[in-house]
Formats: sequence, C-alpha cells, structure tokens
Amino acid sequence: MTNKEGELKIVTKVDDAIIPEWNRFVQSHPRGSVLQSWFAWKLFSQTKNFRPVFIACLDEKGSFAGLLLGVIIRETSYVKSLFSSRLVVYGGPLVDETNPQPRQIFKKLLDTLIARTSHRAIFTQFRASYDLSPYADLFQQFDFEWVPRINLLIDTTNKDSVNHGLSHTRRRQIKKSLYGGAKIIQPVTLGQVRQFYEILRDLYRHKVRKPLPDWSFFESFFYLIQNQPHGKYFLVEFNQKIIGGIMSPYMAGKSVFEWYVCGLDAEYRDKGIFPSVLATWAAIEHASASKCPIFDFMGVGKPDEPYGVRDFKMRFGGTVVNYGRYIRINNHLKYAIAELGYNFLTWLKKV
Repeated sequence: MTNKEGELKIVTKVDDAIIPEWNRFVQSHPRGSVLQSWFAWKLFSQTKNFRPVFIACLDEKGSFAGLLLGVIIRETSYVKSLFSSRLVVYGGPLVDETNPQPRQIFKKLLDTLIARTSHRAIFTQFRASYDLSPYADLFQQFDFEWVPRINLLIDTTNKDSVNHGLSHTRRRQIKKSLYGGAKIIQPVTLGQVRQFYEILRDLYRHKVRKPLPDWSFFESFFYLIQNQPHGKYFLVEFNQKIIGGIMSPYMAGKSVFEWYVCGLDAEYRDKGIFPSVLATWAAIEHASASKCPIFDFMGVGKPDEPYGVRDFKMRFGGTVVNYGRYIRINNHLKYAIAELGYNFLTWLKKV
C-alpha cells in the first residue's frame, strides 16, 4: 500500500518485507553506513540489555525517504539500570536528499523518536559520523544541545597515502611485531573471540572505567559476520594465544569502523610486540584493500582536553573532524545522579 501524493508515513516495525528496501536505501545513500543497517539492528536485537529503535519515513510510493536507527542501552543490575538507561544513535539519521521535503522528514524522525523513547531513556545522544549542522535548528526545537566531540577519519582510497600517513614509530612497531612472531588472524572459533573479550573487559574495568556491552554483543557479531559481509574481527595471535584485536563493522564501499580495540601492549612490549597497534593497522589495511574510502575511529574525545587514546590514534594519520554530539536530557534528576556517580568514579581513578 502506498501513501497519497506528498504524504509521509512513519514505520517503526521491522519485518521481512521491509529489509530489502532498507538495505537498498542505506547502501545507496551517500552517508549510509553499517551503523544504520539491518545488520546493526540485528546485532542490537541479539545483545543483552540492548533494545534497538527503528524509525523509517516512507514517501508516497512506499520507498524510504528517511531512516533513524538507535539503541536503548541499560546496565545489567536493576539499580544501575535505573540510572544508566540511554539511547544512542550511531552514525546519525539518513534523509533522502532528493526528496522535496528533507526538513519535514528529519523533523518527523526526531518527533517520533522522542515520543517513543523519552520515557525509557534518561538521555538521548546522536553520535553522527557526518555534519548535522544543517539541521541544528530542528535539534534545538526538540531541546537537544550540541556538544563538541572530535573524531579521526583516514582516507583509505589510496594505499600509498595510507602508508605515508603512518608515523615512524607506528611503522617500526608494526614491523617489529610481525618480525617478533605476532600474527593477524580472523577467528575461526568463538573461543578466540572470548579471549579478545576478556582482554577488553579487563581494560574497561580497570582503565577506561566506562560500560562495555555484554558478551552477547561480541558473540552475536561473530555469528552474524559468518553470513553477512558487514564486519570482521582481526585478532593478534602470539604463541597460539590471543593477545589483542579489533572489532570492525563495515559495509562495502562505505566506512570501516573501529568499534572496540585492545591489546596486551604493556605485557609484550619487552618482546617488541604491540598488539593494539597491529590490530588497528590490520583494520585500516582492510579498508584500503576492500575499496572502503574511510576508516572511522569513532571518537577521540573532547577537543580541548588531553586524551591518551587520541595520541595513540593520531599516529596512524588521518584528519580530525568535529561533528560533535547532540544530546537531549529526558530525565534531569536521574541524569544528575548518574553524572555525579560518573564524576566520583573518575575522581577515584585519579587518586
């Protein structure tokens, strides 16, 4: 069934009939990525404490005119879930730029998102992978605030320029790691992914001090990429042991993302092996070899604050962008309590 001429229809239910048009829209959209795809929706659906939110805007022919994919994330325990529920929109919404009503489409997507989720998430956050400033006034109408956050993008269209962007230190660390016996592998067993996850979990628990998705997120990703060409694990193996790796979702001809990366660099530095460096480089090389034009680091912090992770990533080359984030606080009391708790944990980390 199609809409009347010029009419826009909102759809929030995912069924088999809509998937082909969904995939076509994301693949053909100049700003489309795996983060707005059915693959991402499926991954979120299979992850504990994740609830995907799908909103599509259809034109009078029943074709996609706009798309928004988000995920409501909660922590495991009941008490933590009360003060941690958040809605994250990765990549940003997509609007058909050939449609005569792009702003109306964008507004419908935002309006529907807030109506359906503001009572379920303490705050809503858009982490865009492109510039959303043309719609800044619409965000303001719905009480969103823009905050600066920078990201690092590597142009991977030319292999020589990618290699040239590497710092001397990174180039040396990659060569030493390979010469020392480290290998890049793609896991063939779930146990190998589990070893990667345990390193990552330890990193987030003791150093990053930020929430990490449940194991089911990484397990589901492993199984989904067996049949869907939308991601890879690149693991670093040394003496038949996994010592680091990276989780990289992607879409053919689009961006490759560094979603999660880790490595036992401190433990293996005296052996001349740098697993987190090797894993990151493997994903960047994959982007170049598979004709994906952009490698996206998915955030390098606030522009005016020192950040060790940024220093690590900048040595791979690339261009810094500041698309920022749009944040809407849906429950001010719970948000204030959550912010107080986070600041306290950050203070504990420093003392």
